[in-house]
Amino acid sequence: MRKLIGVVAPASRLEPSIAERVRDLARRVDGEPEIFFHPQCFLSDGHFAGDDEARARAFLDVANDPNFDALWIGRGGYGSGRIAGTVLAGLTEPARAKLYLGYSDAGAILAGLYKHGYRVAHGPMPADILREVGDKAVQRALAYLVNGAADAVEPSVRHGFLHAAFNMTVFSHLLGTALEPDLTDHVLMLEDVSEHMYRIDRAMFHITGTPSVRKIAGLRLGRVSDVLPNDPAFGQDEEEIAKHWCAAAGIAYLGRADIGHDTDNKVVPFGRY
Repeated sequence: MRKLIGVVAPASRLEPSIAERVRDLARRVDGEPEIFFHPQCFLSDGHFAGDDEARARAFLDVANDPNFDALWIGRGGYGSGRIAGTVLAGLTEPARAKLYLGYSDAGAILAGLYKHGYRVAHGPMPADILREVGDKAVQRALAYLVNGAADAVEPSVRHGFLHAAFNMTVFSHLLGTALEPDLTDHVLMLEDVSEHMYRIDRAMFHITGTPSVRKIAGLRLGRVSDVLPNDPAFGQDEEEIAKHWCAAAGIAYLGRADIGHDTDNKVVPFGRY
């Protein structure tokens, strides 16, 4: 039976051309899933894909519909955190049977879902098809959504261990809020894009200084890409920063993770794999 995957945009809007390209690619994936793009994806309200009410309603339309096997977040941008509380309060029993996939700004909703026992994963989104050779990323996401493809999963993820992955800045902003999940004994993977290196340092200071984060099993650093110029130069790269703050906090630094804002972004299932 073909799987039905619903796409919603809880943050910024999608161009309609993305839907056609993703549907075409899905026809070449084993199992040939049916991809439904909620009309809300193409709305525009300032920065957002429709106002907060429209975005939350679309998410709940797909999440609470038992006909959908998965909810795929269409793209990042900004806005998921604005509707996360409304979404979590409106979920019904059919929402528990689904897999939720996305990354970047979507981490705000994924965190809240995971906190409340839903099945979520950090991984590529439909908008990634716009990247150079973006088909590769979207095909990886579809292979995981449809078949749970092991080769789509980040290589360091191990059976029997707990994992979670976030955009570093988004995760830093989640800490101390109602969306923060319990990551005790998890391997936490973090990536980021388009930030100054001093902001990466600031985020790592906050993350590793948070008492709840100090309960993780260890930290892996994904790619920190498109770093904005710092004047004067910051003097440390992202890995030196991660090692510094992990050491200061007594958190095990476990090396690099194959995640980031690029076409090589691998899937990280939350929880025990």
